[in-house]
Amino acid sequence: MEAKRFQATVARSYDLPYWLHRPEGLTEPSPLVLFLHGAGERGDDLDRVAVHGPPKQVAAGQQLPFVLAAPQCPTDSWWTWQEETLAALLDELLSSHPVDPDRVYLTGLSMGGMGAWQLAARYPERFAAVVPICGNAGPWMARRLVGLPIWAFHNEDDPVVPVTGTTRMVEALQQLGADVRATIKPTGGHDSWTAAYDDPALYGWMLAQRRS
Repeated sequence: MEAKRFQATVARSYDLPYWLHRPEGLTEPSPLVLFLHGAGERGDDLDRVAVHGPPKQVAAGQQLPFVLAAPQCPTDSWWTWQEETLAALLDELLSSHPVDPDRVYLTGLSMGGMGAWQLAARYPERFAAVVPICGNAGPWMARRLVGLPIWAFHNEDDPVVPVTGTTRMVEALQQLGADVRATIKPTGGHDSWTAAYDDPALYGWMLAQRRS
């Protein structure tokens, strides 16, 4: 992975460091995954971003079949405050790299799961699929997301983010006839991301989606 830095002149803009990984042999234009970490990985030490999820897998030598961008949220901020900055980062990535704009995917865990729900609701036209993991979301977002393939993950015994943060949203989307699936496990605590990202079926499903 290569350490990068992005600075945007938008409202609530921040200087965002991020990991960028482009595996060898990828067909161009390539799919892109934007990964949003949890609250515990905020700060100015980019290595903290690689403790979970796709960045951890890449750091361990796993060959993931997509370009990965993994920014770091500042200590005093939240991903839900960074929507415009993240959209500007996507613009930069799309203009600077041979990325397929119809195969841009969004995923995140905990604070990043909440950020993924909200960023997708703000810019549903930008993504081909969204994978929010143990993130809280308001059912009012459902109408904005109804045309977007979604696979959500959560554990029933999550002591940090109640599972209802996912189940209420999934139910609202199902009532609207959305393309949504949910993996809700009875145990596992807050960590519903390790099993999710370790399952090759997740990446297979995600990369099969294209922006309509």
